[in-house]
Amino acid sequence: MDVADKYSGKLTLRVVLTCIMAASGGFIFGYDHGVSGGVTSMDSFLKLFFPSIYKMESHIAHSSNQYCKFNSQLLTLFTSSLYLSALVAGFGASHISRMLGRRVVMLIGGMCFVFGALINGLAIAMWMLIVGRILLGFGIGFTNSAVPIYLSEMAPYKYRGGLNICFQLSITIGIFVANLLNYFFAKILNGQGWRISLGLGAVPAVIFFIGSLCLPDSPSSLVERGHHEECKRQLVKIRGTTDIDAEFNDILAASEASHRVKHPWRTLFERKYRPQLIFAIFIPFFQQLTGVNVITFYAPILFRTIGFGSRASLMSAVIIGSFKPVSTIISIFIVDKFGRRTLFIEGGLQMLITQIVIAIAIAVAFRTRGDLGHIPIWYAIVIVGVICVYVCGFAWSWGPLGWLVPSEIFSLEIRPAAQSIAVGVNMISTFIIAQSFTAMLCHIKFGLFIFFGCFVGIMTTFIYVLLPETKGVPLEDMAVVWQRHPIWGKYLDKDNQKGNEKSEC
Repeated sequence: MDVADKYSGKLTLRVVLTCIMAASGGFIFGYDHGVSGGVTSMDSFLKLFFPSIYKMESHIAHSSNQYCKFNSQLLTLFTSSLYLSALVAGFGASHISRMLGRRVVMLIGGMCFVFGALINGLAIAMWMLIVGRILLGFGIGFTNSAVPIYLSEMAPYKYRGGLNICFQLSITIGIFVANLLNYFFAKILNGQGWRISLGLGAVPAVIFFIGSLCLPDSPSSLVERGHHEECKRQLVKIRGTTDIDAEFNDILAASEASHRVKHPWRTLFERKYRPQLIFAIFIPFFQQLTGVNVITFYAPILFRTIGFGSRASLMSAVIIGSFKPVSTIISIFIVDKFGRRTLFIEGGLQMLITQIVIAIAIAVAFRTRGDLGHIPIWYAIVIVGVICVYVCGFAWSWGPLGWLVPSEIFSLEIRPAAQSIAVGVNMISTFIIAQSFTAMLCHIKFGLFIFFGCFVGIMTTFIYVLLPETKGVPLEDMAVVWQRHPIWGKYLDKDNQKGNEKSEC
């Protein structure tokens, strides 16, 4: 029997609602990502916490060099410091997830985010901002470690891609909502609108926390902790059939293998898991080198040219942000039909082409006019249109797949540890890019499109050559796709041959 026909379960309303509720954890990550960038552009926030930066910004505002406007390591540290605490929390989540289940990790993440958002919204001193950011980082680290795994384990294998991408959809919706609220709150309450923007992050976090209390734990996690009968009952409910023996037996076999592994972190680095580990490291690393931050910065300049005025940065974030949820929804419906490889490659080519076009267009504008602020409106509109095409390419490929693929390629015994690696790489890469981005922008300007475009070309080639297709493969049978891959298969065969030689000796 082919692995794709082993299980008789179907997509039930219960599992859809369960996955949607769990995926809402992405909303709090997206909301923070969107709100922090908008808040740091509000004058009242800068005056209170970063007065020296506010003065520098006002001075540069009358200069032609707009690219160095926010070149401050202190300001970028406010935003990027969150990712360091998220890095720590991500590694801690591995042990908790293995011992207590995915749901407990999600509850801890939601609680940390609630308190972090409230402290930031009420902040009157720098130390409150720092404490709030640390708690927010813990919340994101725990949530991002547990939710993708939970979704992959709950979803039927035929629909795993679409349901897992609901996490990325929640992230994009969170970013869009945050940008929208920043735009409306920027000029209210005597400049104190930033408090509402930051504090409102507690609302989705409370909803996520309460929702997590009502969620069942995943079948794999239940078996891993010895709750076999409860796992059977959950499988019957979420699969909509009593014929769950094949799936349960596979989960049970994976759990028995898991219990034989006493040190999952050490096991993760064994040769037989090396192919999966490479992707758990490089996919989130490359995801942060697609150039999204470049797009996010250039958009305000272009929209100011079109005529959006002083709040151009917030309005442009709203407009561009609206493309991400729509494109992610498209990904939900096509990822299990066309596969991960196809979306990775198509999205990479789409981003590469648009980055080249944008770099050339802006370079020509600088050569002929010396400043983006003097280019014709039609010219700016064309560039903005290309930017939107780029955003769509990211939002239906590297954006959601960067979370999906690492969560589905590992066996049960090392899945939490591997997800912690993926989250850790994502967070440290985000920190590095966020901390260095404004300085790079100040010095090489539109050349950043070429810089990131080179990485897009490399990572697309990397996927084309080395990534096997994982659509429609049950989690418990995922090892098969690596054994059948023309490159990794030979690598694993050599490993098996060495193992056989040792056993004969």
